[in-house]
This record gives sequence, C-alpha cells and structure tokens, in this order.
Amino acid sequence: MDKISNLDTVWVLLCACLVFFMHTGFALLESGLGRSKNTVNILAKNFLTVAIASLAFFFLGFGFMFGEGGFLGLTGFSPTFDGSDVVATPDNLPVAAFFFFQLVFAATAATIVSGAVAERIKLSMYLLFAFVLVLVIYPTVGHWVWGGGFLAEAGFHDFAGSTVVHSVGGWAALVGVLFLGPRRGKYGKDGRVTPIPGHSMALATTGAFILWLGWFGFNPGSQLSADGSAISIIALNTNMAAAAGVIGALIVSWWRLKTPDLSMLLNGALAGLVGITAGCYVVSPLGAIVIGFLSGLIVVFAVLGFDKLRIDDPVGATSVHLVCGVFGTLMVGLFSTNADIGLGLFYGGGATLLGAQLTGVAAVGGFTVAASAVLWFVLKKAFGIRVDEEDEHIGLDLSEHKMEAYPADANARPSAPPAARAALEADATAPLHATASVE
Repeated sequence: MDKISNLDTVWVLLCACLVFFMHTGFALLESGLGRSKNTVNILAKNFLTVAIASLAFFFLGFGFMFGEGGFLGLTGFSPTFDGSDVVATPDNLPVAAFFFFQLVFAATAATIVSGAVAERIKLSMYLLFAFVLVLVIYPTVGHWVWGGGFLAEAGFHDFAGSTVVHSVGGWAALVGVLFLGPRRGKYGKDGRVTPIPGHSMALATTGAFILWLGWFGFNPGSQLSADGSAISIIALNTNMAAAAGVIGALIVSWWRLKTPDLSMLLNGALAGLVGITAGCYVVSPLGAIVIGFLSGLIVVFAVLGFDKLRIDDPVGATSVHLVCGVFGTLMVGLFSTNADIGLGLFYGGGATLLGAQLTGVAAVGGFTVAASAVLWFVLKKAFGIRVDEEDEHIGLDLSEHKMEAYPADANARPSAPPAARAALEADATAPLHATASVE
C-alpha cells in the first residue's frame, strides 16, 4: 500500500473506533432514560448487540450487502481478507478495514431497536431479532443503496445512513413496539398518559455527548478517505446541524411543555445529527443548520404524537431515528448543492433528486416494515416476546439477570414488604414534563 492508502486506512479505522464508541453512548443514554430496575438488562442488551452484530455481519451480512448480485449480494460470505473476496469495496482500503467500518454501522441499526422495546421484552427475543436484522434485513437495504443496487442506480443519495441505518432501525423498532404493546401503567383507560421518567439524567446526558462525539466518525468516516477538504465540511455540517437541533427542540419544548425539558434537548441534538447524516457532504453549512433546526422542531412533536397514539417508546428511538431519518433524507432533495448527485429543488435542480429520495424512502420503509413484521410475528407466536406481568413489575434486572445495577437499594427491592416495594416503584409514577426521551 502507498502512503495515501495507508493514511486513508488509518482514518477510516479511527472513525470506525469512534462509531464503536457510540455504543457506550447508546448504553448510557438508554439506561439513564430507563428505570433503575431495568438498568442491567438495558446495558446487557447494548453490550450483546455488538457481539451479535459482529458475528452476523461476518458470516452473511457483509456478503449480502457488498457481494455481487442484483437484489442481494451473493458473494463475499465469511470473508478471508486475503484478496480473494469478491465484494464491492473501495480500491484505497483493505477489505478488512472497510468491513470493520461497515460492521459498526450495522450494529448501530440493531441497537436502535433496543431502546424502543426496553423494559418489557425478553432478552432472548431481542437478541434473535437483532441477529436476523443484521444478518439479512439491514444488508439487503444496504445493498440497494451502498452495494450498487437499484436505488443507487436510480439516483438515491444517502451519504452516511439517515435511511440505510437510522430509518431501518427506526422502522424495525416501530413494528416491534406495536407487537409488544406499551409498558404496563403507561396509558390509562381514559386515554391519560402516565409519564415514566428515567432514573438518571446524568447518564443520559453523558450518553448524548458521547453520541455527538461519535458522529464525527459516523459522517466524516463515510468519505472513506482522508480527504481534508471533504471531511472538514462534513464534520462542520454535522456539528452545526446538532447545535441547531438543540435550539429547535428548546423552542418547541418551552412552548409546548412550558419548560426547557432536558430530555427534549437531548432529543434535539440527536435529531439534528440523524437529519444531517444523509446530506452532510452535499449541503452547505447554512443548509445543515436549517435541516438540523427543523429536525429539532419535528422530534418534539413526534415524541408527543407517538404518545397520543399510545405507541410507547421509552427512549424515543422512533421519533429520533425513524422520523428524522426520513426527514433528513428527503431534505437532500431540497438542499443539495452538489451537481454530481443533482441540485436540490431550492437550488434550481427541479424535483428529480427529490423524487429519487422519495422512492428510496418508500422502498426501504416498505421492505423493512414487511420483513420486521414477519420476524416479530414469528417470534411472538413461537416463543412469546414479552416478559410476564410479575417479571415486568419487579424489573428485568432481577427477573432476567438475577442481579441489580444498584445493590445498595437491596433493602427496597420488590420482594421486600409492601411499604418498601412502594418506595422502589415510585420511580415509575413520579411526574415528568416530557413523555419520552431519546436514543
């Protein structure tokens, strides 16, 4: 390898490590926004997701996504990385480096589901779903867009995964939530929503900061080379969209909830990051600010709207990753300043690119919903996907893992006398301004 290829490789591997570190952010964010009695379970799911995804992507997922084939790749399974693998990879990178970068993306799609189904799903059923998602569902969509498939040929543009990663995880999460049903006590028979606050906003905020940092690997790394001018503008656009997303969420939160709710500010940052991911290299910094700001506005309405529909997503994964993933993808069709992929509608390019974006969003959404529904249905009928009422009541830490995240609380565990049990369960009924939060 020449010096340039070596530099590109080091850059991509560094970015892959940043994306890998994002799983720490997801784990902290999700556990902080969950109840203390489910902390161990939430952390275990996030930790296991990386392991499950690594194996699934190695054996079949990578080949399905980047192998030769029409609808689906059919080469490159269980790669050897010795030069004999038949896969569509950049010439400037070793196959192993490209594989690792794509692997951490695949794991991200799976962990989005974890947050939405938290606090009531059986661990085994989540792991089975995550395995198949990374094994087949995610790679199929990825092949269409990044593996030379029909959406790429149709002019669809998703630079770093607003649709391929985030909306896929969001669609799969939404279907899972519908099959699971809400947490017990979340919605009253009279339609009243009972907020179920998280147990540590300090953990949640730390997780959100880590995710913000990790996105500087997620988006600039997708350039797949150490092109200084390209990765600089991508990083800048990524940050500006996140910042604008926070302000957008702040405005709506202060207006609708009468308070600058912290969980909504975290929502706003991640909404802006998800929204800019598709177009981070083809829009101007001003366009990035607009996209991020609008994403921050939209995500608050989405969180509140899903609650009105009695769709219980404890961390707001569907609002952040699905709603803003779709929104950000469509915004490429309006704000693109890149003539190579086509100018956006606002820059004199007409509706051609916007039409391609709509087609991609519809194709990916339709396939992911259908495939996820079949998988969730089979798992529910064959094994049952939800823990029983008593296990949900005492918490998944004790019922699934036989341990607690905070052993000092042992004198108030659910098996204690009624007064102590009531104290332990207080965190499930305390009021909170926001009805959900983010991942």
